[in-house]
Amino acid sequence: MTRPNRLTFLHTHVVACLLGGLVAMACLPVPAHAQAAASLTAADRGWVQRIQAYLDAITTLEAQFQQLAPDGRRATGTAWLSRPGRMRFEYDKPSPLLLVANHGQVVFNDSQLGQTTTLPLDKTPLGLLLRPGLQLSGDVTVTAFTHANGLVQVTLVRTASPGDGSLTLVFHDNPLSLRSWSVVDAQGQTTQVDLFNVRLGGGPMPDGLFDTDIGDR
Repeated sequence: MTRPNRLTFLHTHVVACLLGGLVAMACLPVPAHAQAAASLTAADRGWVQRIQAYLDAITTLEAQFQQLAPDGRRATGTAWLSRPGRMRFEYDKPSPLLLVANHGQVVFNDSQLGQTTTLPLDKTPLGLLLRPGLQLSGDVTVTAFTHANGLVQVTLVRTASPGDGSLTLVFHDNPLSLRSWSVVDAQGQTTQVDLFNVRLGGGPMPDGLFDTDIGDR
């Protein structure tokens, strides 16, 4: 019985390290402290509205990414988003990881360990970006905002559970375009994802990209 438990531990550890920015908020304990809403100027609120409109207008996104995990490990790959509700993170070899979101679930597979794990999409940070009618208010709270040196940065939490962790989005300001995001999980660990060669609105993506039946791949 020791080996299955050991594999489960290793799978969770690998996911936390390489996919931490996607799943850690669903897996870690919630601290007692909460995060307060940011005090925004009228100009700040204008930028938040522009960011909300920009994100909500995204239908499809394809990009290369580089991910920096809390333990310093780097991973690269290709990301596809098809709003609402669909996402694929395909990590470059030798990483054994593949993540697909669809049908309200996030499914990630570690082919090296032969294990697949499923989580509700609304328990992951990027679930905020994939839902229809995206709003940066109400059940989402802006806790920090900065605009300097050509970059706009906004930090978000779920209003009902701010201790779960935060999602920080970074944009170029002219033209407004998504550059990167980072997640601070409930234990204070940060995972950063930088995007390159971003392509928006390239038309419908093949349904097969978002097939969540990935357990044997």
